[in-house]
Amino acid sequence: MDIAIKYKIISEIIKSNDERVLNEVKSLLNIEDEVDFWQELSADDKKAINEGLEQLEKGQFVSHESVRDEIRRKFNF
Repeated sequence: MDIAIKYKIISEIIKSNDERVLNEVKSLLNIEDEVDFWQELSADDKKAINEGLEQLEKGQFVSHESVRDEIRRKFNF
């Protein structure tokens, strides 16, 4: 297929607002909708993540370095 035809197809897809046509093209090209991982999380997981983010904002966290140092002291690494 001529490259000019490919560009014309792409151009028409970009300009189109016809959901039916766009869904057909998507189907023909086997393109699946991308799902935001956040929408797949459980309510408990979302709550835990938000709590963790709040703790970070408040400075309530333990640094990687301090955990590493504690493990070295505790287990003589």
